[in-house]
Amino acid sequence: MDQVISPIASKIIIIRNEQVLLDSDLAALYQVETRVLKQAVRRNTDRFPEDFMFKLSREEWKSLRSQIVILEKGRGKYSKYPPYAFTEQGVAMLSGVLKSPRAAEVNIAIMRTFVYLRKWMSGNRSLARKVDRLEKKYDEQFQSVFNVIKKLIQQEQKPRTKIGFKK
Repeated sequence: MDQVISPIASKIIIIRNEQVLLDSDLAALYQVETRVLKQAVRRNTDRFPEDFMFKLSREEWKSLRSQIVILEKGRGKYSKYPPYAFTEQGVAMLSGVLKSPRAAEVNIAIMRTFVYLRKWMSGNRSLARKVDRLEKKYDEQFQSVFNVIKKLIQQEQKPRTKIGFKK
């Protein structure tokens, strides 16, 4: 994996069967404060429909925070309010809202990361077979995990137009 893609890929999580980046992670990548990113989004709410960005429910936020084993102590380290989660389309829309050279660079890297992950998941058919075998082996409590993994593997890729001359 490319050096630029690796740190971004580690920030992508799956919530509501969507690959998303949280507002705080995006703010760190864009080198702005989270409140500045949220303020830019609030000023342009018409650009961020529900399939581009959504706010985590309290339960989702609580569950996500419980997965972070070691939380640093200190006032103001973590927001007490649930974060926004941005889908790939929402991240693309952010580049139009945050108008800086850094935002453009980061946006390109994030888009490449989403494409890389999609290719990796769709190209790994042996992983799909292993998931099918494991799914049969384990009970209902893991069913939701397998459904998310299957969805990632089966995501449809748009065919690219060919460039060049026709004979």
